[in-house]
Amino acid sequence: MDIGLVAAFAGGVLALLSPCAALLLPAFFASTVGARGALLMHGVVFYVGLLITLLPVGIGVGALAGAVAEHRSTIIAVASVVIVLMGVIQLVGRGFDLGRAIPGVSRLQRETVRRTGLVKTLLLGAVSGVAGFCTGPILGAVLTLAATRGMAGASVLLAVYAMGMVVPLLLIAALWNRIGGRIRAGLRGRELRIGRVRLHTTNVVTGLLLIVVGVAFWFTNGFIALSDPVDADLQLRLQDGAAALADPIVDVVAIVVLAAGFLAWWSRRTRV
Repeated sequence: MDIGLVAAFAGGVLALLSPCAALLLPAFFASTVGARGALLMHGVVFYVGLLITLLPVGIGVGALAGAVAEHRSTIIAVASVVIVLMGVIQLVGRGFDLGRAIPGVSRLQRETVRRTGLVKTLLLGAVSGVAGFCTGPILGAVLTLAATRGMAGASVLLAVYAMGMVVPLLLIAALWNRIGGRIRAGLRGRELRIGRVRLHTTNVVTGLLLIVVGVAFWFTNGFIALSDPVDADLQLRLQDGAAALADPIVDVVAIVVLAAGFLAWWSRRTRV
């Protein structure tokens, strides 16, 4: 199991539940009005919107770090410090908006108000990926992890981070009418007061997670020194299974099954 991918997915979930994203769910609901149950389609489009802004940023960071890949130990040391710093910033309720550093994001934010339907969902995803004062440290920490993985690894990490935002968004949207007000309020967390300091539960959880990840990143040499949770025999069996799935006959059968399922769904939808 790749701890970095797990941390990126968790970061996406917490970014969605952060106070900065309080208006995201109502905006997503607004774009799905009249969609006749096409929630999954809007989720896919929202994910594409996230990737439109996140992938170029991640690839750029990975490319810059790849130019100095021979200094891996230094990169890991700096990345660990930065991730812990991002955690502390998040913990105390501070932040920054990375979206302001990316050209065109402000315009996209204005367009989300004017547009409707799938276009609104696409723009909403593109903005949500990078904008937000309190989600800046989360994205900053994920980008720091991405900087140690090269261009390909950075792309995967940012795609997983985006998936961490999409999955709970779809679950909440699908179950919104079935969950009570207490659960809805719990999803947004609550304010904590420690003397004169005001904190938010989501910020505290996120901050502690980032600090733990940063410390673990340092002591495991970028997660390389972590013991493999899957033994060699199981890995060999999984590799054999993957090789069997790579057979062209399996590919043809899978394509036929997917095509038949799509046609059945389309036929049923057009009859309604």
